[in-house]
Amino acid sequence: MARNIVVLISGSGTNLQAIIDACEEGRINASISAVVSNKADAYGLERAKQAAINTVVVNPKEYSDRESYDMALAEVIEQHNADLIVMAGFMRILSQAFVERFSGKMLNIHPSLLPKYQGLNTHQRAIEAKDQEHGCSIHFVTPELDGGPVILQAKVPVFSEDDADALAARVQVQEHAIYPLVVNWFIEGRLNMENDSALLDGKILPSSGYANS
Repeated sequence: MARNIVVLISGSGTNLQAIIDACEEGRINASISAVVSNKADAYGLERAKQAAINTVVVNPKEYSDRESYDMALAEVIEQHNADLIVMAGFMRILSQAFVERFSGKMLNIHPSLLPKYQGLNTHQRAIEAKDQEHGCSIHFVTPELDGGPVILQAKVPVFSEDDADALAARVQVQEHAIYPLVVNWFIEGRLNMENDSALLDGKILPSSGYANS
C-alpha cells in the first residue's frame, strides 16, 4: 500500500527538494501527497509545482489564534492522508494539541547538534561559542520546542574563518543527505517513537541518535 508524506515548509525548500528527489529516485518508497506552507511566496511551493505535487497555503493571518490555525492545518494534513509529516523549515511553533494529534508521525530537522542551540541563529551561536564541530539533527516532534528524541545527527567542522553563511552551507549539505534516509526508515516501518524515545529496528536509540552514543 502506497504511503503518503505531507511536507510543511516556510521558505526555499531545499530539504523538500532532497526528499522530492529521493522519492523520484526510489530511495524513499512513498509519494509526497501535499506540500503545505504558511507563506504564499515560499519558493518551496514552486519546487512542488514543478514536481506535480499538490500545494496548499494556510495563511496565519486568516485565523484568530494559534489553536484555530493549527486546527485548519491539521485538517489539510488529514485530507491528504498523511502517514508521515515532514517539517522542512516550517517556521511556526505548533500547539501542544496539534503535536499530540500527530504524535509519532512528525519529523523535524534542526540545524544544530541538539540539545545544543535550540531555536534560531544556530550557526552564529556555534561560531560565537568557538565550537570545533557543528551540524544538524533529525528528531521526532514533541510539544517541547526542538526537544523531541533525536534520530540521527551529522557533524561538520567549524573553521576559524567561517561566518554563519559558510557554516550554514556546510551543514545544509549534510541535511540533504540524512533527511531522506531517516524519512525512508520511517516509511519502511523501521523507525518509531515510544515513551518519548526513538526506536530503530526495535532498539532504543541513544540520546544523540543513531551511531552516535
